[in-house]
Amino acid sequence: MYSSAQLALKYFKYWLTASNGNGHGVHSPFVFDFITQVLNDKREFDCFRFIESLREKLKTHNTEINVPDFGAGSRMQLNNKRKISAIAKSSLKSKKYSQLIFRIVHYYKPQAILELGTSLGITTSYLSFANPPAKIITMEGATEVAAVARNNFKQLLLSNIKIVEGNFDETLPAVIVQQSTMNFAFIDGNHRKEPTLNYFYQLLNKSTPSTIMIFDDIHWSKEMEEAWNEIKQHSSVTLTIDLFFIGIVFFRKEQKSNEHFTIRF
Repeated sequence: MYSSAQLALKYFKYWLTASNGNGHGVHSPFVFDFITQVLNDKREFDCFRFIESLREKLKTHNTEINVPDFGAGSRMQLNNKRKISAIAKSSLKSKKYSQLIFRIVHYYKPQAILELGTSLGITTSYLSFANPPAKIITMEGATEVAAVARNNFKQLLLSNIKIVEGNFDETLPAVIVQQSTMNFAFIDGNHRKEPTLNYFYQLLNKSTPSTIMIFDDIHWSKEMEEAWNEIKQHSSVTLTIDLFFIGIVFFRKEQKSNEHFTIRF
């Protein structure tokens, strides 16, 4: 993984070179619509308050749980015992990006949603509220983490979520086989090149022209950047949007040519 200083430098370069986030100068009608209707949607939904209140409570929860590391490790912790508060403070997707993911799902209304990396269930909760009729499968490697997430879903009265526990390498193939299509996937799991690409190629088998895939931490390491670049160049991918901390992949057949945007957010 890149050091904090390296990541900060990369972010600075991204900020200087990315397209302005107001949509001016963007010639793709679809991307312009995405910027104006989704990226810059400033509305506050009632569920935001409920979920963020839960996040704050988790930040004070000092119970220790066992968190086996199936991925590329953590910047903050080196052992497998972690306080729930530490996970809430360092490992959850930020409010800004969680609410962006909510807006994407709320706007495009995918019906079959998959999340790789439940953690404490904050992002999952945003997915659930964004489109209540959707069926959400969220996958978590750590049993004790999944138990916390399951309790959080109960507190928020969410009923359209199914948690699948276990190592993604072992559980994902069975999940994919059971799906006819996969309309939306948020991949926030093993932050290494080969597993990330493996997830992409498996999900590709159930993708449609309307499928949206979001990859977390695409600039987290050299490996993740290599994975992101390979995904961008795949023949099925027609459009990507790089927001630095996440990368969004579209498969729209309406695109006349492959387009890749880096947008300031």
